[in-house]
Amino acid sequence: MPLLLLALVSLVGTAPAADGHAPEEGEPQGPWPIFRGDSALTGRAAGSLALPLEVAWSFQAQGAITSSPTVSEGRLYFGSDDGKLYCLDAGSGAEVWAFQTQDIIEAPPLVLDGRVFVGSSDFFFYALNAETGELVWKVETDDKILGGANFTRMQDGARVLVGSYDTYLYCFDPATGETLWKYGTENYVNGTPAILDGRVIFGGCDAVLHVVSATTGRAVKTLELGSECHVAGSAALADGRAYFGHYGNQFVCVDLEKEKVVWSYDSPRHPFFSSPAIGTDRIVFGGRDKRLHCARLADGKPLWSFPTRRKIDSSPVICGDSVVFGSGDGRLYVVGLEDGKERWQYDIGKAILSSPAVVDGWVFVGANDKKLYAFAKKPRRPEKNGQ
Repeated sequence: MPLLLLALVSLVGTAPAADGHAPEEGEPQGPWPIFRGDSALTGRAAGSLALPLEVAWSFQAQGAITSSPTVSEGRLYFGSDDGKLYCLDAGSGAEVWAFQTQDIIEAPPLVLDGRVFVGSSDFFFYALNAETGELVWKVETDDKILGGANFTRMQDGARVLVGSYDTYLYCFDPATGETLWKYGTENYVNGTPAILDGRVIFGGCDAVLHVVSATTGRAVKTLELGSECHVAGSAALADGRAYFGHYGNQFVCVDLEKEKVVWSYDSPRHPFFSSPAIGTDRIVFGGRDKRLHCARLADGKPLWSFPTRRKIDSSPVICGDSVVFGSGDGRLYVVGLEDGKERWQYDIGKAILSSPAVVDGWVFVGANDKKLYAFAKKPRRPEKNGQ
C-alpha cells in the first residue's frame, strides 16, 4: 500500500468488522472515510477502474439513499431517508449495524478515530461507535444538517466541523461533543466544509465564500459572490485555490490569497450543485444542464462535456484515467478523463443523487430506488439480503 494511504488509514481507520469477517484479498479496504475522499474534498481515488464493472451486491434500505457513502477498513457507512445510518461489510453487503435517528439522513458520514460522525434532518449531530453503532454523544443544532462533517488535527487534538441550516458552522471536540466554537453566516450552510492548512473554506446560501480559522473560528477572509450566487455544494481545494459552482449559473476558481475569482465557467440557464473532482491539469464537475463538464485547471478553458438525460447533482470521482459519476437519469457512468468518451454505464432506473465512493477498484453509490450498490470487476460473493 502506498505511504499516503497507510498514513490516511492510521489517521481515520476504524475497528475490524463486528461480525468477525476477515477481509479477503481484493476486497475493498479504503480509505474513503470522508465525503470526496479527503479533507480538501478533491474527489480523487487511488488506483484505477477495471472495466466492465458488475454489480457485486446491493442492499435494500427502507428509504431513498441520497447520502454519499464512505468506506474505512472494510466497512461501508451511509444514511437513508428512512432515518437510519447503516454500517455494512463492504465486501459482502451484510449489515453490521444500523442506528435510527428521527428524520432523514442526507449527509455523508465521516469516519474518524473509531467513531462515525453524521448529521440528520432531526437537527442533531451524532457521534457513534464505529464498531458497534452505539451512541457516544449527540448535539442539537437549531435546524437540519444536510452536509457532511470534516476534520482537522490541532496540537491539542482533533476537531470535527459541520454546517447546519441554522446558518452556523460548528466546531466540536470529537471525544466529548463539546462545542469549541461556532461561526455565523447569513443563510443556510448546506455543503461540506473543505479544510486545508488550518483554514476552513465553504460557500453558503448567503452567496459568500467564507475562509475561517480552524483554531479560533474567526473569519480570515470573505468573498461576496453576488446576490444570486448561492453556494449549495462543496468547494474543492488545491494549490491555494477553491473550486466550486453556485446558483448564479457559474462554476468558479477563486484565489484564496488574492480574494478574487481567477476564472469562471458559465452556463446560460442552469446552476451548479455538484462538487468537483480535481485532476493533475483538469477539473470535472456536474451541472443541472444535464452535462458532466471538464475544464482546464489553470484557466477554466472547456475541454469536453458529456450529455446525460437529467441533471447531475452527484459529484464525480477521478480514478486513474476514468471519471465515475451518477445522474438523475438513473445511470452510473464511467467516462474517459482525457476525452470524455463513455466507457461504461449501468442503468439503475431511479435517480442517483448520491456521490460515489471509489475504493480499491470498487464503486459504491446509493440511489432513489432505496438501494446501495457495490460495483466491482467481478462479483466476489453471492448477493446478500435477497437482492
